[in-house]
Amino acid sequence: MPDETPQPSPRTCLPEAVAASVDAALAPVDAELAARYPGDPGTRQPVHTVYVPADTLTAGTPAEWGRAALDLLDRHAHNPETLASALGLGGAAQDAYSEAEFAQVHARVRAKLAAEPVEDLRIDFEDGYGSRPDAEEDEAAVRAAAIVAGWAGAGPGSCVPPYVGIRLKCMEAPVRRRGLRTLDLFLTGLLDAGDLPDGLLLTLPKVSRPEQVAQFAAVCRGFEEAAGLPAGRLGFEIQIETTAAILGADGRATVAELIGAAEGRATALHYGTFDYSADCGISAAHQAPDHPAADHAKAVMQAAAAGTGVRLSDGSTNVLPVGGTGQVHRAWRLHHRLVRRAAARGYYQGWDMHPGHLPSRYAAVFGFFRRGAAESCARIARYRSGSQGAVLDEPATVRALAGYLLRGLDCGALAEHEVAEGAGTDRRGLEQLAGR
Repeated sequence: MPDETPQPSPRTCLPEAVAASVDAALAPVDAELAARYPGDPGTRQPVHTVYVPADTLTAGTPAEWGRAALDLLDRHAHNPETLASALGLGGAAQDAYSEAEFAQVHARVRAKLAAEPVEDLRIDFEDGYGSRPDAEEDEAAVRAAAIVAGWAGAGPGSCVPPYVGIRLKCMEAPVRRRGLRTLDLFLTGLLDAGDLPDGLLLTLPKVSRPEQVAQFAAVCRGFEEAAGLPAGRLGFEIQIETTAAILGADGRATVAELIGAAEGRATALHYGTFDYSADCGISAAHQAPDHPAADHAKAVMQAAAAGTGVRLSDGSTNVLPVGGTGQVHRAWRLHHRLVRRAAARGYYQGWDMHPGHLPSRYAAVFGFFRRGAAESCARIARYRSGSQGAVLDEPATVRALAGYLLRGLDCGALAEHEVAEGAGTDRRGLEQLAGR
């Protein structure tokens, strides 16, 4: 029988007053860290943002993009083998898939394009829209609000994106008032029609200084107060398109200051490939998401956003899958490589500027999550059972494994039953492991 004799407490030397003094001294730091680094928000992140100029938007735009993408797929890669070859994933390729593996990817891409081709739609009033007479932009803002409000009651098969919003003009003096008026018209139109959609996203472009972010946060707060909305209802994405947003004149990483200036309203950082590249003096032929200057900017963004709950989005490619089959396949292969590259670097979202980018986007995303799903599930199952495999997984790694599987579930790359059977736990269990 075990010895139940009470044991004396082990001797210590550190006075309680010292520990209490440390707690008191670090209390402000504890509070600041908790506020600044709340962790992942625990919500779905779209895998892409589709930009549509405000004057071309219709209620059927998302479904039209899906049909156009499916038509392109049928004309240029009507079966899994052809698409795999087009993307450089067939035959003796280093990253080749088995026939069964890619058949699953191909089938899921087709299903996605038919049911939810666009995960995040940004109605563009900035570069994609340009400068128009005030009356014309007023009308476009009101019409955009009516279209988005109409999607609230759309039924199955409508292809309504789960996330939608606008990109307004920036906070620079020549266009600032115009951008704020468009924002006001759009949000007011949504409220007049009912309520703001749950997936509402606002994008603030061409940010260079924390003061611009702070003033836009003040605009959001002022609108909430005037419209009777709960405090903090409006958040916004910060678009990183200038070198000043990465490195300030004083040598500090400005992007970290931008997040702080948003006062908790920043939801994402979006990298602007072409504006940022041009600001760096990179020639047009070499402006791309995988340029070393782009990698540096995104690495700074990633470090600044880590732990804050602010998501990251890569930019876009301007190489379009149009023309003959050869050109379409080359564009798809490039886009697929860029999307997979970004995902491997922790950028799970990017911009798509053309319906033809949707097949390569989803093929890359679905392949990325399906390729690693079995091993991720097995590692989680071993961790939960306390057994050890070839890799020693710590809690931080398990959080990453669970987060990876949750992203795969969110976008449709993985099915609930596949993950539950492999990992031995359901979605709720994964969310707990991921720290959501």
